[in-house]
Amino acid sequence: MQTIIAKDKQRLGQEAARAGAELIRRSVQQRGRANIIVATGASQFEMLAALAEEKDVPWNAVTAFHLDEYVGMPITHPASFRLYLWERFHRRLPLPLHAFHYIDGEADPQAECRRLGAIIKHQPIDVAFIGIGENGHVAFNDPPANFKTDKAYIVVELDEACRRQQLGEGWFPSFEAVPKQAISMSCRQILKSGSIICSVPDERKARAVQGAVEGPVTADVPASILQQHSDLTLYLDPASASLLKKK
Repeated sequence: MQTIIAKDKQRLGQEAARAGAELIRRSVQQRGRANIIVATGASQFEMLAALAEEKDVPWNAVTAFHLDEYVGMPITHPASFRLYLWERFHRRLPLPLHAFHYIDGEADPQAECRRLGAIIKHQPIDVAFIGIGENGHVAFNDPPANFKTDKAYIVVELDEACRRQQLGEGWFPSFEAVPKQAISMSCRQILKSGSIICSVPDERKARAVQGAVEGPVTADVPASILQQHSDLTLYLDPASASLLKKK
């Protein structure tokens, strides 16, 4: 795991996007195509904006996969991650993507997991753009996360800390309105990615970052499993890196 501490959140997003765009260009140059994972949430605002503005990225040779979505969530809801990705990333690209495999929150959850699992099985991921939650989750794999399943997508229960984060970021009007379940890419599937770009700004993520980077690999800090990946770069700002002993 390589850790890069940018001077602020804006620079963090720019540096992460620049590195990720170069990996996409390289994959297309070598294989004629690239497959990516795209995350959501407030921590990804700057990175996604910068990624969409990167020059000379052959987006028409890129297939994107959606990381997670709430069960029962219509695309018209302000908190829909499908809506988020369309507005903040997909529609801003200068070229149309080859494909974008969104998670349909309104579909039968288990059937949707099987559908997406069958697709991603034959399209290995070159670059995963992800974040880390306040409770240490990756995607919606809340603690204690399932580190064993080989399924690509799973239905998960959202813990209280995760739901309160969604409320605190302004996605929902009340805690009771935050869904209790989601469809999430599994931890093992994320680890299959060739490269991982992990963007984690803000002081509220500092404790989770410390556990993920300097603690043991444990299901109680799901992001700690990222220590097992051979090509992961963690992009932090001074606030999110504030509790790290080694900087």
